[in-house]
Amino acid sequence: MKHRLIVMNGQRIVESEQAEGNWHIDRVDKAQGIKPGIYNLYASSQADKTTEYAGIILHTDNSAVYQQVGKNIIKHQLQDFIKVPEVGQVKGIRYNPQGMAVVVEAATVKLSQEK
Repeated sequence: MKHRLIVMNGQRIVESEQAEGNWHIDRVDKAQGIKPGIYNLYASSQADKTTEYAGIILHTDNSAVYQQVGKNIIKHQLQDFIKVPEVGQVKGIRYNPQGMAVVVEAATVKLSQEK
């Protein structure tokens, strides 16, 4: 099932496709600092556990954490997190040797990438 996130007028709308082209609203809440736009969560790329990612947390569901990194959306498996980052926060996510996600301040990741 396809999911997308629409942000407009200070609201964050999570929709799922029920039939060909028919979208159903699953949830509505505050945008929490996410820029207005349409975010196709179904088109996200799976996280590479050897890479560090920095960006805003767009959405979390029962199986994944979605993070916008540049113009891309990265999908992190929820089971890899001990503590799930909050939607709307700009965070860095990297993986430890055991494959668990470590959430850090985004500035820490950016600085480490500039070296």
